[in-house]
Amino acid sequence: MPRNQFQRMVFAFLTVVVTVHAYVFYSLYVVNGTALMEVNHADSVIHAINAQGGVYMFGRFLPIWAVILIEFCFAYFLEVIMGSPCSFKLARKVFDPAKNHPMMFETVIICATVALMCPAMSFIAAWLYYPYYAGFNIWTLLANWLKLVCFNFPFAYFTQLFFIQPLIRTVFKCLFRKDIAMREQENHVNRSQNESEAIEDVIVREKEIKEGK
Repeated sequence: MPRNQFQRMVFAFLTVVVTVHAYVFYSLYVVNGTALMEVNHADSVIHAINAQGGVYMFGRFLPIWAVILIEFCFAYFLEVIMGSPCSFKLARKVFDPAKNHPMMFETVIICATVALMCPAMSFIAAWLYYPYYAGFNIWTLLANWLKLVCFNFPFAYFTQLFFIQPLIRTVFKCLFRKDIAMREQENHVNRSQNESEAIEDVIVREKEIKEGK
């Protein structure tokens, strides 16, 4: 787990970069790919997007890189402000890190993050991708939000739990391997001490959140 605010920001950055690209691919190719090809009479999704001048957002068509950048900004802001601290608090209420295995506690944090971030980002997406050319209706917006949550939640849960988070944690360990090695050397870490240190990290994180850091 990240040990300080800088490491937490880096961890969140890596997570959001991978997640946003995965979501854009999932939305364009898996959820809307067939419809895009039929409407634009194209033989592939990328050709369909090029034929219509980009991806529909904000009532206009934007290039894919702009869509990714916009979604990244929203996702990173939410992850830092809400996702990370609130998921930790929720996990802390259900599990005691002093009594439960650290891996179990980290898994609960991932699940809590998905439960918070998926509805929040789906709500933002409902506004971004709303068909404003047909007029605005609040019930249509809410219906689109619910539809997006139903599409996104299974994808978010399984990809975060089994692919994205394991990948990010591996990359994170490579980036901060010197810090991790130094920490292990200083504490002469063995398996049981690793678990104790993970518990200490959780307790320190909890104190920082209470102090508003």
